[in-house]
Amino acid sequence: MSAFKHFLKGCLLLIVLPAGLFILYTWGSLNWVYSDGERIGYVQKLAHKGWICKTWEGELVLVTVPGTQAEKFYFTVRDHAVIQKVNQLAGERVRLLYKEHKGVPSSCFGETSHYVYDAQKVDDEK
Repeated sequence: MSAFKHFLKGCLLLIVLPAGLFILYTWGSLNWVYSDGERIGYVQKLAHKGWICKTWEGELVLVTVPGTQAEKFYFTVRDHAVIQKVNQLAGERVRLLYKEHKGVPSSCFGETSHYVYDAQKVDDEK
């Protein structure tokens, strides 16, 4: 009977240890911030995407000087309150505040590494 218990203990260790390490790594990658910052531009697209894990993915068009080629900033939004803010500011010049998380192991948390946590209208009046 003790051989069977050792076998079960070994099998459990082979399953629980890798799963625990994967969970710990995922938690760390979602909580450790590689960089943070802001981008200013016009939200061109915000879509709820995914086959199994639905995430909100967007594009911000960064226009520095009129007439120049626009750069796109791809981002993910996980907070529904921020999604509502972004939708309310459609067509306006906005400031997106983001945190970059490197090494997130699955696209279930977002397709990009840039997670937007706030959106603000930019007033161009001086």
